[in-house]
Amino acid sequence: MLGGQKQLNTKRLKNYPYVFILLYALAYMGVAVYFTFIPVYLDKLGFSKTIVGVLLSVGPFITLLSQPVWGIAGDRAPNRNLIQRILILGSAVSVALYPVSSNFLYLLVIISVFTFFQSPLQPVQDSITLELLDSTRWKFGPIRMSGTIGYAIMSIVAGIVVKENIRSMFPLYMAINILALLVTFRIPKVKGYQSQGNRVSLLKLFEDREFVVLMALNFVAMITLGFYNSFFSIYYTQMGGDSARLGVAMFLSSMSEVPFLLFADRVVNKLRTKGTMITATAVMAVRWLLLYSITDANAIVWVNVLHGFSYISLSYAIVTYINTNVQKELRTSGQTMNGMIGGGFARIIGGTLGGFLSDVVGIRQVFLYAAITNLIAIAFFGTIFLKQARNKSADTKAADIS
Repeated sequence: MLGGQKQLNTKRLKNYPYVFILLYALAYMGVAVYFTFIPVYLDKLGFSKTIVGVLLSVGPFITLLSQPVWGIAGDRAPNRNLIQRILILGSAVSVALYPVSSNFLYLLVIISVFTFFQSPLQPVQDSITLELLDSTRWKFGPIRMSGTIGYAIMSIVAGIVVKENIRSMFPLYMAINILALLVTFRIPKVKGYQSQGNRVSLLKLFEDREFVVLMALNFVAMITLGFYNSFFSIYYTQMGGDSARLGVAMFLSSMSEVPFLLFADRVVNKLRTKGTMITATAVMAVRWLLLYSITDANAIVWVNVLHGFSYISLSYAIVTYINTNVQKELRTSGQTMNGMIGGGFARIIGGTLGGFLSDVVGIRQVFLYAAITNLIAIAFFGTIFLKQARNKSADTKAADIS
């Protein structure tokens, strides 16, 4: 029976990438709605930047719990797709509760519940997608690009929708998630590799030194991105930009991913994972320097075209590395661990410390600090990578001589 089901899935698999295109488009539409406008929503409630930073950092704290929990659940589940559906439904239900109260403690709880379901969603979806795509001629780049296009379109649409009433972001997010939930029923069943009882400890991930170093570089870069995600919307509106123009900024940010994603596999194959991540971190530093230097609301919109060559190249490199190099029993956990470190620890520091510093020296000045942080990371990790390359070269020469 299992063999027949596997054969059936293989036969039908050629059609699934089109389903994934729709699913990724919807998933990132939801991301565009929530993460672009939730800082603006909290700001309009009258909270200080420090409190906004604290509220936005609660989510990453919950991520530290939810990512490994759902990652282990995905690796051990007889049906990983069921985990995906629970996460989508939980996100939709919890976001509906946001407008009930503007009380600080209430929002603290709602953000925690929402993040518990939402933060592991993309890593779980990536693990399912990458596994199924391994049996096809399709590459992950074009699939992920559909998410970029969905994000770009929804940035414009949401900017218009929420311009008059910021609370309209919540029913919009719910509608998108319901559609995504329906699409998941078109995806074939994927089992967790530990579902037969062959348990593998999560700690095995950290026995791979290269994995640890790459996670560390990603962590530092994501601290600065965490600050950007928390405070760019507020910074832009303070400069005189409105919600509609903010949507345009997010549109440009998202569409800038397309050129990279079209050639993502070629770029990563050429530069390798380490080279891609170092280059992405450098572009990120330039991006923060420009956000610090430019003070015109119309001009600063164009800085977001660097997003595709910074965040998405960094993210793509590490996600595909995990799918290729982490043992199959831990691939879902590997993806969620990446989410926990980059989306959890890093965002906690970026949001909380960034909020505090913004109240002290201003958001603009913190972008300069972010650029300096990235440049230090390039020097530090670049030195480690060069040393590793030299050691590998020396070992190869020694082996050839012997």
